[in-house]
Amino acid sequence: MASPSEPPQDTAAVARVLCDVRALAGEPPAPAHVLWKLAEPGRQLDANLVRLPADARVDTHAEPDLDVLLLVVTGTGVMDTPDGPLPLAEGALVWLPHGSVRSLAAGPEGLAYVTVHRRRPGMRIGRRPGGG
Repeated sequence: MASPSEPPQDTAAVARVLCDVRALAGEPPAPAHVLWKLAEPGRQLDANLVRLPADARVDTHAEPDLDVLLLVVTGTGVMDTPDGPLPLAEGALVWLPHGSVRSLAAGPEGLAYVTVHRRRPGMRIGRRPGGG
């Protein structure tokens, strides 16, 4: 039995609704930021709801290690890739394989999207493999 200061250990996996992404994305426009992030303990995924204001940009980058799914919740935008621009609108689901290069530009009404990828392992303190 857990002490009063320890949270109970819930071993049952239970499905539940975490948030309403349309409601969160529909809040008054604000500077670009994460509106929601998956923070459940023991999770195997990371997920974020991000909003970009009108005409904002995410600079060119690549995720070297993880595949990412991006789901457009509201607004429009363009994802620039080496193969050309990908127009984005509500409901678009984009697969970004690891290593893919892209930038993102929100349209005139802004852009809100969810990203999902495998969780990154946390940092650990210890010796490096092969180190002395």
